[in-house]
Amino acid sequence: MTPTKNSRLAQICQPPKPLLILLSGLSGAGKDTVLDGLRKSKLPFYISVSATTRAPRAGEKEGVDYFFVSKKRFQEMIDANELLEWADVYGNLYGRPREPIKQALQKGLDVIVRIDVQGAAAYKKLLPGAVAIFMAAPSIAELETRLKKRKTETPEQLELRLKTAEKELDQIHIFDYIIVNRENEAERTIAEVQSIMTAEKCRVNQREIKL
Repeated sequence: MTPTKNSRLAQICQPPKPLLILLSGLSGAGKDTVLDGLRKSKLPFYISVSATTRAPRAGEKEGVDYFFVSKKRFQEMIDANELLEWADVYGNLYGRPREPIKQALQKGLDVIVRIDVQGAAAYKKLLPGAVAIFMAAPSIAELETRLKKRKTETPEQLELRLKTAEKELDQIHIFDYIIVNRENEAERTIAEVQSIMTAEKCRVNQREIKL
């Protein structure tokens, strides 16, 4: 093989670029379950944590599930351009701090962003190279059953989430992949997310992420 061909092959065989994964979908589809499974896999990636003005739910931890901040602090973050995006969801503010994601990507780590559909749409406009995965339940009826089981919403909030889910399905076209998370099949769902990440790293034309 000639030196020129060796050089070309070496260029082609560079390590794949880190991914920015948007893990989104219907409320109650199992996004948190998938994240827990990915954490246990001990793969080298960074799970982005967003800031929110809502109160912590039972069992949620500061800096692990969310950064819980006041509305005043959240506004300061907006004014200082510290957030990649932010949105008002069910009357609470949610936003994604920019710097931790930037640092992780610079270290070569894949970044996973758990985000609502509204936020995912904003990200795809801001960062077209992001890989967007939509998680769904097999049916609205099963989705309602799951939401009732977790007992975190009032009847009024539950009704709002179900109506929102129907609207969110209209946004499926902005996503790159869809995964149906069926009852008692969490391991398969987690494996599918990992398979998507593996496939993306084998692309000839790697996605570009510019923050």
